[in-house]
Amino acid sequence: MDLVISVPLLIILAPVFLVIAILIRRDSPGKAFYLQPRAGLGGAPFRVVKFRTMVDGAEFIGAGLNNDIGDPRITPLGARLRRLSIDELPQLINVARGQMSIIGPRPTLLEQIERYTPEQRRRLLARPGITGLAQISGRSTLPWSQRIIIDVDYVENWSIWRDLSILIRTIPALLRGDETYPQGVNEVDLDGDTHSTEE
Repeated sequence: MDLVISVPLLIILAPVFLVIAILIRRDSPGKAFYLQPRAGLGGAPFRVVKFRTMVDGAEFIGAGLNNDIGDPRITPLGARLRRLSIDELPQLINVARGQMSIIGPRPTLLEQIERYTPEQRRRLLARPGITGLAQISGRSTLPWSQRIIIDVDYVENWSIWRDLSILIRTIPALLRGDETYPQGVNEVDLDGDTHSTEE
């Protein structure tokens, strides 16, 4: 199903991707796409593909991977792309490659999974997804420990009908565009470490 959905969408959206890429290059210097190492199925590393929404080299400037509302490194176009999660669309490439699924836990940073408990590591038993249960349950308004609990529940109670429900519920969540940025509770509260980080 991932291939049936992702491959046709990539073909259909190719002209849209081209236009967005050109607009990103015109909006600020740098590449149109941003690649970042993330943890995939079983914790295996892969590079997630996104449209670049911050200034080039943002991970080496200021707060690094951390970001919040009003981060000056976010470009004007990038803010609009993030609001509707359009920056995530290139992850259809990751889906077509078998690195991600349409539905699943969001791919997390490699350094975060090093602090997972054995129970939390069950989150890695599914391929990461473009959208998932945690995304429609609060997304960045939830601390990471709560998101992981939700994702483990998804893994342990997976069904095709639940995936379809998540997919349908993703649409109004995207249109609201009100849970994309941390609101002061986007904490990586693993092993007592608390700080906001880019999803």
